[in-house]
Amino acid sequence: MESASSSLVAQDSFLQRTLGRLSSTQSLKLSAEEADPVAIVALRRYLSEPTDGQNQEQQLDSYDVTITDGVWRAKCFLHPSLNQLVHRNALRTGSDVNIRQCSFVYNERRLGHGFICVEKVECIAEPSAVLPRISDVSSLPLLVKQGMERSADLQGDTPLQVSRKHYLPLWNNDDPEGDMWKNPDGSNIRLSVSKVALLSTLESSFRGSWKPLPILVKIIHKSRLRYYGKFGQRIDYPYQAYFEVADQSGCMSLVLWNELCLEFYQRMTVGSVLYLQNYSLKQSYSNRSRPQMDHHRLRNFSSVEICLNPRNPAAVITVVSQKAVPPQWGLPEAAYRFTSRSELDRLPAGAACDVIGLVTFVGRVERVRSKGNKERFWTYRWVHAVDGTSNQPFILELFSSSQPEIFNQICPMTYLVCTQVRLCQVEDSPPYLTSSCETEIFITGHHKGRPYVSDPRVKSFIQWTKTLKDNMILQKSAVGGHYCYPPPPQRFVQSAADSPGSCSGLTFNRELESLQYREHKTVALQGQIAAVRHLETTCRAPPVPDFSPTACFISTDKRRHESFWFVQVPDDDPPASPSTDRSGSCCVGTIKPGQVLLDDLNQEPVSCFFACNPASDGAVLDFLSGINQQIAIDAAFLPVVCSDDPRAVGRCQDPHDNSMLSCSYIRTGPTRHLRPLVLQSGFLPAEEILATAQELEDKHVVCVLDLCRLDTDEVEVLVNKVYRVTDATAD
Repeated sequence: MESASSSLVAQDSFLQRTLGRLSSTQSLKLSAEEADPVAIVALRRYLSEPTDGQNQEQQLDSYDVTITDGVWRAKCFLHPSLNQLVHRNALRTGSDVNIRQCSFVYNERRLGHGFICVEKVECIAEPSAVLPRISDVSSLPLLVKQGMERSADLQGDTPLQVSRKHYLPLWNNDDPEGDMWKNPDGSNIRLSVSKVALLSTLESSFRGSWKPLPILVKIIHKSRLRYYGKFGQRIDYPYQAYFEVADQSGCMSLVLWNELCLEFYQRMTVGSVLYLQNYSLKQSYSNRSRPQMDHHRLRNFSSVEICLNPRNPAAVITVVSQKAVPPQWGLPEAAYRFTSRSELDRLPAGAACDVIGLVTFVGRVERVRSKGNKERFWTYRWVHAVDGTSNQPFILELFSSSQPEIFNQICPMTYLVCTQVRLCQVEDSPPYLTSSCETEIFITGHHKGRPYVSDPRVKSFIQWTKTLKDNMILQKSAVGGHYCYPPPPQRFVQSAADSPGSCSGLTFNRELESLQYREHKTVALQGQIAAVRHLETTCRAPPVPDFSPTACFISTDKRRHESFWFVQVPDDDPPASPSTDRSGSCCVGTIKPGQVLLDDLNQEPVSCFFACNPASDGAVLDFLSGINQQIAIDAAFLPVVCSDDPRAVGRCQDPHDNSMLSCSYIRTGPTRHLRPLVLQSGFLPAEEILATAQELEDKHVVCVLDLCRLDTDEVEVLVNKVYRVTDATAD
């Protein structure tokens, strides 16, 4: 019934038996009370096809899942009723499942195409029992129904639903995904340029009938990818990317459309020279983000933009090797506006700048819902970097920039360059920098050949880093854990545009249930603190892996804890032993200077190997009840008790009486511990704070809570700030 590989597989195969039974049953549906476990080796997302009775409000993603029983692989379609398992990370790459019901689906509009649809599964929480038996998953034969061996969708990197041509990233829409995206090549194309048009002539010729001459330009800015696919849309590759290009006469916007993005987006980098033919011009789209380019000192032609289309007309794009660009072409150099940390406070809000720094803190990757489409997500992480010009670090809010190979690999001790980041002023706290659509990020290993390497400020930074000792930087570095910036304001105003959404006790549970994997949300809840207790945390000695400590979250079946890991350099530099947990937490262990082990299961960084923080002092657990006594919540309050804690940056350090009440309001720990020292073993300041907790009980307060779904049934609930009722107003 099934196609066989060149050497027949003699082993018993659950998948082979299942396909045989599906082929022989008239209903094409199969249920099983008992089933052998299969492992998930790939999970791919794409925009679903419209079906009868489905409208745009019912927009769904579709998922293809590749499974193996250790003998065969099978590429299957995941029934939409199981999408929630993916959203919560219950169904994930590397895990085992039992298939309880499946069917075989033929494509009624295409001959020789069909696939297995997985309709009911039982997720297995334990580590995979199937994968350890397989040395090379890719070498296993692919199970295909007889007569469908030539189906490209079953064999290739394309979705099973034939109207879709490409996959999307699992957790956002901003990153290239799949083998069809062309990587930069090492081609050395040389051109003999005779007659080209200058950008300055394009504006005047836009309205008339004209035959465009080729243009020769250099890329000076590059935006992240924009995916504009919509439910019911029939565009195969709905992608768009903006570039700013320049020649000796000035600069102009260029937009790359649709399948040309797959071929050229990763090859067209800042500093690349393009020879463009068969392009078109259109009036500029005003409602979009643009880079700040005053420092280029070039004339900006903003009324029209260059369009590169795959057809009508089909643009011809030639990426010229930088070695083949003669000086007589007169193309301007890519210019940067590097700003030191000591200069940052003097910039106005919204100003764009470029920064370079040594990474000292990397937050976990989290997701927030897109403002324009609540069913879509942005991925982001917080980073601290220092440049030696100030005691304060750069505080960076980095969103995905269509560079997943860099974004997921940021770690302490790397040189980080961020371009076109925007300044955000914070009242009574240091400013922070956030990504723009034109931001690019680069880390150690990705700087070679970039135009900024010759910038004097970059060279000065490199000289400063040569004076540092790795051990000193590592001891003050941290990875992961809860991090939120800027701090909440001193007064809570309910209707403020940037204030967290208020929710009632009854809607709080719905907020928890709606959270998807790694989604972060901040809510405000009126209530009373019914009880307070100390949650003591301990660290096991390396290299035994364990979930990282000191935070609290709701769990239906177990509890575990996650916070910062502070890097310690081992005395004898033992080799790091790889281990992974299934959620993306940091695990106990050690690293060598500059080494961080990362895994990309489900495209999330997981299992960094660090030593435990000797200053870890536990958490204070608040038992909250809603103002109408309709809900009870466990939430952890993590006071900042050490100046090396990344959360200490920008926090109010005004003197206070070290009581639980003042610590909760001010959001720091005891003032006498806010200095760079190592707390003595066994000395837990949280116990001192707890002794004053009675004054908090039964107080009517407004709690700002940070929520994050860390895994399938585990939602982290942390107290960000507590307001007295007298400090909260309704505008």
